[in-house]
Amino acid sequence: MKIYLASYQAIMLMRGGPTFKVLHLRNALQKLGIEAELLDYWDIDLKIEKSDIVHIFNAHVGTYHLARSLKLYGAKYVVNPIFYNRHSYFKVKSYLALENFSRKILKGILSEFYITKTICESAGFVLPNTIDEGEMLVKGLGVNRRKIHVIHNGVEKRFLQGDPSLFQKKYGLKDFVLHVGHLGSSRKNSLSLIKAIQKINAPSVVVGNVHQNEEGKKCLEEIEKSKNIIHIPWISHDDPILASAYAACKTFALPTKYETPGRAALEAGLAGANIVITPFGGTREYFQDFADYVNPYSVKSIKEKIEKSLNKDKNEKLKNHIKENYLWDVIAKQTAEIYRKV
Repeated sequence: MKIYLASYQAIMLMRGGPTFKVLHLRNALQKLGIEAELLDYWDIDLKIEKSDIVHIFNAHVGTYHLARSLKLYGAKYVVNPIFYNRHSYFKVKSYLALENFSRKILKGILSEFYITKTICESAGFVLPNTIDEGEMLVKGLGVNRRKIHVIHNGVEKRFLQGDPSLFQKKYGLKDFVLHVGHLGSSRKNSLSLIKAIQKINAPSVVVGNVHQNEEGKKCLEEIEKSKNIIHIPWISHDDPILASAYAACKTFALPTKYETPGRAALEAGLAGANIVITPFGGTREYFQDFADYVNPYSVKSIKEKIEKSLNKDKNEKLKNHIKENYLWDVIAKQTAEIYRKV
């Protein structure tokens, strides 16, 4: 059995959570002795055997034709949809019903919901990151519940050993507010975060590339006029300075519109940081009562919860919880069991 890990074509360009999920799961599977590799779309000699499995990450337009092609080819695949939205189950279900009716009249209508549903329907198993995501797939999109197996996101053990002194020496900061993520994405809610930390009497560090859009431009403008915010454009995920930043900060803030559950927050939590995070997307399933949850649509709420977090001492409870449940070797073993069932 060989495992091919696959996703949308721009996954390495975007360098988001799914990018590192694919790479670290591959590495963890290989440590278990499983033959796992990235699917090479340009390999003219590619042949997927009947005993092989393709593991697709993201069920959206970027992976739709891959899933269709695998079905036509007769190849088995599982999918980690990474799917979430704020609509109710009823609204999603109603939208799909309306779309199905419209498609009888207007051919070629393919919504995000329809595409996700179609990819999941042809999969051997569907592997949501959270129970919430699984319920939306079943109750909203109508995916067969028997296909659903929740496989949580993982985190690298090395973030347990981050050396805070590296970041402290380079930037002269400690006990600061840290945020890691793309600036300018509506879902990431960066502008609201920046406006909140502008009003806090504490140093703050924002790490992330800036999207070339209006919101990204506004984020930079707000940072430039702030006295307490440092912007670091990008840090390689493997750079020790990132693990050091997690270890050196007092509070890691991720007040996005939703997360499933937020890779950077897991890394920061494993490093011992206090966590302030959105309640939407299944984050409570991971962080439980060990984090402070904000209303991402309120700058006031973001500010108050960050201030509350800054006034709390760090403790080991969240770190130990993540270490026991979400390290990649644990997640890889659970995933390997699914492959065997396929």
